[in-house]
Amino acid sequence: MYIFDPKSDFHRHPQGGIRSMSTITFRIFSKRNRPIPELLIEKREDYNKHLYKQVKMQWISLQKNYDLYQVQLLIEEYGHYYYSFIFGEEKSESYELLIYHENYSTPDWVKGGTIYHIFVDRFYRTKPLSKEGVLIRNWGETPHYLPNEKGEILNNDFFGGNLEGIKEKLPYIASLGVNIIYLSPIFEAYSNHKYDTGDYHKIDPMFGNEEILKELCEEAKKYGIYIILDGVFSHTGDNSIYFNKYGSYDSLGAYQSKDSPYYEWYTFNEWRDDYVCWWGIKTLPEVNENNESYVEFITGEKGVIQHWQKIGVMGWRLDVADELLDEFIKKLRSSIKKENKDTFIIGEVWEDASNKYAYGKLKGYLLGKQLDSVTNYPLRNGIIEYLKNKDCTLLYDTMSKIMETYPPPTVNCLMNILGTHDTERILTVLGSKSQPISKSEMAESRLTEEEIKEGIKLLKIATLLQFTLPGIPCIYYGDEVGLEGWIDPFNRRCYPWGRENKEILKHYLYLAKLRKEMKVLAEGKYRCLIHDKEIFVFERYNDKEKLIVAVNLLPRTITLKFKEKLKEWESNQKKNEFKLEKESYLVLSS
Repeated sequence: MYIFDPKSDFHRHPQGGIRSMSTITFRIFSKRNRPIPELLIEKREDYNKHLYKQVKMQWISLQKNYDLYQVQLLIEEYGHYYYSFIFGEEKSESYELLIYHENYSTPDWVKGGTIYHIFVDRFYRTKPLSKEGVLIRNWGETPHYLPNEKGEILNNDFFGGNLEGIKEKLPYIASLGVNIIYLSPIFEAYSNHKYDTGDYHKIDPMFGNEEILKELCEEAKKYGIYIILDGVFSHTGDNSIYFNKYGSYDSLGAYQSKDSPYYEWYTFNEWRDDYVCWWGIKTLPEVNENNESYVEFITGEKGVIQHWQKIGVMGWRLDVADELLDEFIKKLRSSIKKENKDTFIIGEVWEDASNKYAYGKLKGYLLGKQLDSVTNYPLRNGIIEYLKNKDCTLLYDTMSKIMETYPPPTVNCLMNILGTHDTERILTVLGSKSQPISKSEMAESRLTEEEIKEGIKLLKIATLLQFTLPGIPCIYYGDEVGLEGWIDPFNRRCYPWGRENKEILKHYLYLAKLRKEMKVLAEGKYRCLIHDKEIFVFERYNDKEKLIVAVNLLPRTITLKFKEKLKEWESNQKKNEFKLEKESYLVLSS
């Protein structure tokens, strides 16, 4: 019998992912008169483990019929590890241990900030739109969702949002405390979402041009805001310079000829109509990331990455990171960081990024050679589960896993999301009592007044958690003013200029002020104080200040008592005891 808590700094120090070449201390309590424990370290590569080290532990003291043992060791090689304890013939369970490269760091300017995610066509337009062959819509109409006579969803309806519109709205975006604007894809493409790239070196004319993007980067910088782009590098559009299936471009595409300079970028089972495409979608032919020509085109000295960063782009969100080869991501990182190590890299990852398997490979996202940050979907799931079902277990477990395994440099810049262009709108999720089944029902679906009231109450709590837990919150445009919508395309409605929900916006402005004034939210430590189903209380702290966030989803008021005197944030009165109203929250500071 033994006592060991992998989440305890006493039992394993330091916590979190650990920098290689650092000394790690392990302590375990073992029942008196049991065999002296040994620490077993195994390294994992793909699905196999092999012995790295096995070390006998040293006796430290006797406490209440338990022997306390300790061992200190240094792990030189970065990678995925597991550790366990051996007591003669018995063995404990295995615990995850992520060792990251000793030179790994993430940009300081990101930490403590806020991201604003814009789906460009739907944010703000500065001029009327006209283009042949597409549907031009009135601002605010329901996005087109019906398939054509061939059963295809073309995503070819446009509302006219553009880069000039974003530039014009920079004062508003800055008021939200934003220091990063993340743009959905802006390169020339057929669709409204632009994930079907047509030309990596050209801004889509509907959005503007290279000069306008440069102006946007320069103007945003005056507000302390940097622009990051969506890098879609696992596939292109079939209607592109490189594939050119429809002959739209003055180029020799891979679909047209085996002599095309782009032919080997793609994989044809049988040229020309049987080719490998992303998730079986024929309009999105997959790219072979092992192809030297393609890798050089994206990451080389005159490649796509360098081209856009030279005009002021300060980072990339890598689309479908699971489907990018490890070596390709490493080359992307080298190119992105070449001129400026403070350039920011986020990977789209939907699961736990510390030990993710994809396509039969153990991914090395957080080992220090690939990503700075990931899209924190597990946190989103935990927050929604807590608020909808009044049980904080998943939220507590998710945060414990992140703090136990993720490298601290990653934790401090995790992209904390509640909604994206791939998920339902957060107000809709939290407020709705039922979910429509068909897209036709979703198109007409709106929250009732009662549902909106409930949704706003829970949204305030959800965003408070999003803004105060470790990482950086990402606002999906329009969430801050009450946009509703189920799945794509209803989560991509136009920003409702002039019809904003002022109550929700006021709350976001409150959160912006909180993040600006409480510096502890940038890199402060995290500790959960209470996790009891409906009640979740945690603190962020450092040597200078402390912030405590308490949420009560019980149908009654509770009392919180603290040993030290605290005050409600923005108040001056310090005390030890606080009333926490039913289905509400408190923000306390030292």
